[in-house]
Formats: sequence, structure tokens, C-alpha cells
Amino acid sequence: MKVCVYCASSSKVDTKYFEATKKLAKELARQDITIVYGGGSYGLMGCLADTALENGGKVIGILPRFMEKVEWGHKNLTELILVKDMHERKKLLIQDVDAVVALPGGCGTLEELSEVITLKRLGKFTKPIVILNTDNFYYHLRMLLEKMIAERFMRKEHGEIWQFVDNPEEVIPAIENAPHWDADAINFAAV
Repeated sequence: MKVCVYCASSSKVDTKYFEATKKLAKELARQDITIVYGGGSYGLMGCLADTALENGGKVIGILPRFMEKVEWGHKNLTELILVKDMHERKKLLIQDVDAVVALPGGCGTLEELSEVITLKRLGKFTKPIVILNTDNFYYHLRMLLEKMIAERFMRKEHGEIWQFVDNPEEVIPAIENAPHWDADAINFAAV
């Protein structure tokens, strides 16, 4: 199994986010689930990779070349794939994965998450999307998504595109129990 994890590169975030990241990384490694992530060595990205590797996990990083030039790339991954730009990175992050997990993050994480939600709405990505809502970090996003459905910018069925969980231990069960989604979603993508 292979899971894409979106997360922050900031090292200045509260320790609670690092603790949740470590728990998730340990569980993914324990379950022999390969992590595909942005390839960074700092912040939650570095914590995710380091913890998984320390626990025998496999970690594949996808990093744009311009980031490698400023030494943002992790040096000890199972595999580091260098790509041309952010667009290619996002495409490869979700290629052939079995799920996407979003940890707390900044605008890059939000952009990646928004894109994969859009792709799933259109039936171009059909795997589970799990949002780890550590300490209610994603409360406002959850409210916004619910408002989009309530105000009919999205259909009620689109609420099954994602699952919010509060604890790292809930991520794998959420992946395993996610509602079925397929390419036919394009048929009800419009409201």
C-alpha cells in the first residue's frame, strides 16, 4: 500500500503537530505502508520521513529541482524523485497511491488538498482523502466545505469525497472504510 501525505515544512509549529505526525509515521511504517510526500527535510515533512525511516518504513520524496538547489531535500529517503516544477510534483504525489492524507500545513498543503478534492469530484482521482484535524486545526475548512454543500456550490454526495479524523490512530481505519468513489463521479460533478 502507498499513501501520499501532505504536510508542512515549517519547523516553528507547535509540538502537538510534530507528535501527531510521529504517531502517524510510526503507524504507517508498522503497517508496511509506503509514504509518498513532498521530499522536504524540515518541519512536519522532515519529522514524517525521519520517524517512518527510523521505524523501518519506506519513504518516497517528490521534490522540484529548484528546492534541491537550496538544499530543502531530504538526503536519506528510500527514494527521492526530482521533478521540473510544482505541477509535476503534485501530479506524481498522487500517481498510483492508495490514499491521500492531509496533515496540518500552510498554503502549499491547502493548495494540494484543494486540487485533489477537485480531482476526486471530477472522478479523476478516486482514492480516499483523509484530513487529520489535529487539535481542530481544520475546523474552518470543514465548516467551509459544509457551507459549500449547504449553499449548493457542491452536491450533498460530495461530502463523501473526504473524511476528517481527529487522531493519527484513526487515519488507517478511515482509509479502509472510506466510501467507494469512481470515475462516474464526473456525471454528478455539476450541481
